[in-house]
Amino acid sequence: MSFTITDLEQLQSEHPEWQMELVEGKIIVSPPSDYESEEIGARLSTFLNIWVMPHKLGRVTGSGAGFILPNIEEDDLEKRNPRSPDVSFVRADRLKKTKRDFVELVPDLMVEIKSKSDRIKPLEEKIQLFLQLGSIVGILIDPDKLTVTVYRINQAPVVLQNGDMLTLPDLLPGWELAILELWPPEFE
Repeated sequence: MSFTITDLEQLQSEHPEWQMELVEGKIIVSPPSDYESEEIGARLSTFLNIWVMPHKLGRVTGSGAGFILPNIEEDDLEKRNPRSPDVSFVRADRLKKTKRDFVELVPDLMVEIKSKSDRIKPLEEKIQLFLQLGSIVGILIDPDKLTVTVYRINQAPVVLQNGDMLTLPDLLPGWELAILELWPPEFE
């Protein structure tokens, strides 16, 4: 059986606690993120929004925002694949007004954060898919190794660690973030 966007929306309304994506007619259900991975996503979203909002550069969203990716082989909107990065950014000129629905575009920046139960290869494949479809930057955050890997189409990945700065001059001129700031603090 092949599922559609309408089927996905119905299942999400019945099970709002589930994280779901539609991939080639199959509904993929992901378990909730572990606490640390979710906190890292919230921290990154906050740091991005602190820069993006006052400069009116665009929109930052979390893992619940669905993007209907273009599919060259499929004209039927119902059969396209809505996917959800853990964190995303779309430039203001590409999404002038927010929508109360999935958006039909590829985010300029997409971020995947490795959860405790995730394997790296599917996360890298998802990032590569977004890059091939038009994302400018893909980022993989691995809390287990304390690394941030930055991907761009036709370029070798760049691995950042504590002591390094994350910058995205092609998307967010002037913004920078110390990798160390991504990791949740330990309180005494």
